[in-house]
Amino acid sequence: MHTPMHPFLRLRGDRRMDLPILPPDYRPTEKEPYMNPTQLAYFRHKLVQWKADLLNESEDTLAALQEQSLSTPEAVERASMETDHALELRARDRARKLVNKIDKAIARIDQDDYGYCEESGEPIGLRRLEARPVATMSVEAQERHERAEKLHRDERRMT
Repeated sequence: MHTPMHPFLRLRGDRRMDLPILPPDYRPTEKEPYMNPTQLAYFRHKLVQWKADLLNESEDTLAALQEQSLSTPEAVERASMETDHALELRARDRARKLVNKIDKAIARIDQDDYGYCEESGEPIGLRRLEARPVATMSVEAQERHERAEKLHRDERRMT
């Protein structure tokens, strides 16, 4: 793994106290040191906000499902509603898994490991993290992983 650039950012009580306050329109750039305290604060804020949004959506979904289940529609409506519920529950399950990934990404920030490929230790890159803040691998490592996974799936089908 990489050598931490900011040893003073180690977990000490409430980690958020260790990160700077973000300027209002801050966006990470390639011109500043990679994973500096401001970038870490930016990604932490982005992840925390994303998690809050997912949890709010989940609460809204549960409330809607409970409200709908109180009514007793006709058989055709009930079948349609059950299909909608199944789709919604599948989406909620994906969101739950995403919340878990977000929690792990926040933990990597706390451990000063965020932004580095878990396979190679190289920087993941700001553009990739902007697009996918829970990324754990560089684009190259992710592509290798996906190719190996596809090859493994293809081999299993052939046996």
